[in-house]
Amino acid sequence: MAFDLDIEGIGYVAEGGASSGRATAEGRERAVAPTFTEDDLELDFSLRPKRLDDYLGQSKVKESLGIMIDAARARGDVADHILFSGPPGLGKTTLATVVANELGASIRTTSGPAIARTGDLAAILTNLEEGDVLFIDEIHRLNRMVEE
Repeated sequence: MAFDLDIEGIGYVAEGGASSGRATAEGRERAVAPTFTEDDLELDFSLRPKRLDDYLGQSKVKESLGIMIDAARARGDVADHILFSGPPGLGKTTLATVVANELGASIRTTSGPAIARTGDLAAILTNLEEGDVLFIDEIHRLNRMVEE
């Protein structure tokens, strides 16, 4: 079934033109809300690739990651550190999750601005289990005091 957004009613129009009905004012507010709900995030993550084979594009990056992951498995060791860089929307978070999945590891995700004090970073590192993947999004925005 294909969907077209019915802007006026903030509903959807199914293939063939049947409308789903009109949305409430609350529905309109939700449709343009600048924040994500837990359901939004859950859906977003469920649609992301879980394995390197599922990831489309970035063939050179995928090849390099595949070699690194295979080498770590062959050694029976954790993977080396990885720095993903690039503008928003290129899949850095998704690739970090894929790496964790490929290694059979848990991923812990945070962002640079969320680590305000050195104690915050110490707490994160203390709670990591052996083999866990730590992904710090927007690390360039890490507080200078924490950075040192």
